[in-house]
Amino acid sequence: MRKWLSVALVLALAGCVGSEKEDVAAVPKVSVSSSDQRPAKLLFGPVATPSSHTSESFGSYSKGCLAGAVALPESGPTWQAMRLSRNRNWGQPVLVDFLEDLSRKAAAQPGWKGIYIGDMSQPRGGPMSSGHASHQIGLDADIWMLPATQLDLTRAERESLSSISTRRAAGAYVNDNWTRAHHEILKAAASDPRVARIFVFPGAKVQMCKDETGDKSWLRKIRPWWGHHYHFHVRLNCPKGDSSCVDQAPPPPGDGCDDAQDWVNNILNPPPPDPNAKPAKPKPPITLATLPAQCSAVLSSR
Repeated sequence: MRKWLSVALVLALAGCVGSEKEDVAAVPKVSVSSSDQRPAKLLFGPVATPSSHTSESFGSYSKGCLAGAVALPESGPTWQAMRLSRNRNWGQPVLVDFLEDLSRKAAAQPGWKGIYIGDMSQPRGGPMSSGHASHQIGLDADIWMLPATQLDLTRAERESLSSISTRRAAGAYVNDNWTRAHHEILKAAASDPRVARIFVFPGAKVQMCKDETGDKSWLRKIRPWWGHHYHFHVRLNCPKGDSSCVDQAPPPPGDGCDDAQDWVNNILNPPPPDPNAKPAKPKPPITLATLPAQCSAVLSSR
């Protein structure tokens, strides 16, 4: 098994140089250690390139980092990566393979030439400065609800083009943008053994439960969650043999259709607020010191 740098060696080799892809500005060298108390998003965000390690995930989807990331090519025969200025089209090799496979299945749907792919992970994973609590270990990806009808978009067009919303009534129902093709693409994704779960707004899950006439076991992986109407979020299982990657607990048994209906019922008829509820305290930022110890070496690697 590959030996990782000790904390002492990390300190000796500390320092990394990155650049913001958006303005190509040089970033000063940053000295890091496993006890660093600075917000990790300030350290991982500016780094423009992956670490020089074999691909491996450390920690969990919402608290970890990514070694040896590979980039999803910006364009392919059945996909395009969007918002390239964010430099978030990185992941484990298994994620890149999965997205390319899913894009080919999407291209078989009427009106779709493939998929538009939003955020994956940063070049070294870790917390992002905006937009996500997860996407930290190279196993999450957002797929736009907008059918990919043009696969020769320029970089500028990928910044300005927007996805479409597929919900109405605050997510209790789908709207007219929702099609059977969305159902089939989500089904193809959920039926893939590499996938752990998929997040989509509650009304979409309820609609899929109503429309599916065959085996509904794949619906177990489709989980209702807030938002997720401009895109759906795919999360892969930790790769086999990646012992430092922490899987999320599996979804509850069953197809989850009753649970999704409960979400919809609560949207339509919200329960009264708890008069004894205390305001939630804001979560402190994730620091490098609270990430797995290997993340210091990932961040420091050239």
